[in-house]
Amino acid sequence: MLQKFNPKNTAIKVHVGGKLLPREEAKVSVFDSVVQGGDAVWEGLRVYKGAIFCLDKHLDRLQASAHALAFEHIPDKEAIKKAIFETLAANDMRDETHIRLTLTRGEKITSGMDPRLNMHGSCLIVLAEWKPLVYDNLQGIRVITSSQRRNNPQFLDSKIHHNNLLNNILAKIQANVAGVDAAVMLDHVGFVSELNDANLFMVKEGMVLTPLPDSCLHGITRGMILDICRDLSIPASEKNISLTEFYNADVVFATGTMGEITPVKEIDGRQIINRSTDNPLEKIIIHFHKLIPQYSEKLN
Repeated sequence: MLQKFNPKNTAIKVHVGGKLLPREEAKVSVFDSVVQGGDAVWEGLRVYKGAIFCLDKHLDRLQASAHALAFEHIPDKEAIKKAIFETLAANDMRDETHIRLTLTRGEKITSGMDPRLNMHGSCLIVLAEWKPLVYDNLQGIRVITSSQRRNNPQFLDSKIHHNNLLNNILAKIQANVAGVDAAVMLDHVGFVSELNDANLFMVKEGMVLTPLPDSCLHGITRGMILDICRDLSIPASEKNISLTEFYNADVVFATGTMGEITPVKEIDGRQIINRSTDNPLEKIIIHFHKLIPQYSEKLN
């Protein structure tokens, strides 16, 4: 499911370092930390009918990630929101829009790893594009298991939503070579963590299960699904889950801002066959879409 270029994005304006610039002029310095070492944090935001889904939750996570990486001069929420709203207004975007929000450590005075070389403050980038959901939520997706392990706090904590995504990219390359949509990444002891770009859930005999958030990203949509299960009195739990359990699940689905809720129909060539009459996924999806307006912040 390779995303295609949308001609509507040819003339978009991008917010970079406090300025709205045409697409072809929107650049950062070769001395910026994101170029030097992938030293940046990011969020993916989705715009629905004149509102941004879970905006405050995303900004909280962005700022927490920047704080964990000891960024200096982290912009406050209101400054970030102002840049986002200005970007959307400049592009006349109010729906079917994805925003890639990036905060870099900023420009260095000379190339090098040491953050003390960053003397110009952080750099905020707001890239808004006309973009559909990344996956086909009607057809579902096929995945394989990657040999590339997911980061955990022993190495680089996945709770930091950082731009250095090479382990995820290597997993995606394996999925591409295998001719499937995404790759399952395991943790360092072999339990399922998440996909290379989304969180994972499974359903077995009416019970909704998802991996412990030790090595996976604490996804915002993931958290909503757990809340929805509680609201609807659907039994749900976080636990260590093996690949064998996922192979034999009644239902498997992925969650994330870019894909919402996506059924997984095959893992490593094993078809996911619903042998149970108690499948709560449809209820979860319906409730999720009902909550989108409630969890969204309206544009100016």
